[in-house]
Amino acid sequence: VQLQASGGGLVQAGGSLRLSCAASGRTFSNYGMGWFRQAPGKEREFVAAISWSGDSTGYAASVQGRFTISRDNAKNTVYLQMNSLKIEDTAVYFCAASWDATPQTMRIIRPNYWGQGTQVTVSS
Repeated sequence: VQLQASGGGLVQAGGSLRLSCAASGRTFSNYGMGWFRQAPGKEREFVAAISWSGDSTGYAASVQGRFTISRDNAKNTVYLQMNSLKIEDTAVYFCAASWDATPQTMRIIRPNYWGQGTQVTVSS
């Protein structure tokens, strides 16, 4: 699976962004999908994940209620809608795919595939 993330940028605190991750190469609908992020000097961390069918999602506590993950299997794309952005959300955001994974397992397992990352910068 090849993953191409896009949609990052510079936004003021309180603003919104929507990230997209387009997949190609294998059957997208067989994969659980997730978003992770890595801030400067910090380890990569789990942000959100969605099951292959889209009927189950999971979020890190730090983004719960502000971010929404969704997917469109017809378009082979997963999205991350980010609202009420905070300065601490600044990071490089990566999409990831894991074969038949649930949102719960995507928190702890190493994904099968990673996208290249897209920078999100939140300013005051």
